[in-house]
Amino acid sequence: MTLGDVPLGTTVIVTAVGGEGAFRRRLMELGVLPGTRVELVRVAPLGDPLELRVRGCALSMRRDEARSIAVNRVPLDAAAEPTADVADAVGIVPNVPAAQ
Repeated sequence: MTLGDVPLGTTVIVTAVGGEGAFRRRLMELGVLPGTRVELVRVAPLGDPLELRVRGCALSMRRDEARSIAVNRVPLDAAAEPTADVADAVGIVPNVPAAQ
C-alpha cells in the first residue's frame, strides 16, 4: 500500500521512501523515514493535495508524490508510540538500552 492510497483519518507507518534523488532526500529531511507514523489529516476538495501529520507537524503533499511512499497500517489497538509489535510488523529493531 502507498501513502497516496490511504483513506482519510488513517494512521500508517512508513516502510520505504521512493522517488527520485532530490525528492526522496527532501522527504527524509522532513522526517518521512521508514518507521515513522504518518496520519492523513485532510484532503483538499478536489482530492489533491493531502495534509499529513508527521512527527507532530503538518506536511502537505501531492497524491502522486505520496504514492512513492510505501506504508503499512497501524493496528487499531496500537498505542500512540510504536511498540515492539508495530516495530516487528515493519521490520524495525527498537532501540533498547542495555541492562546495567
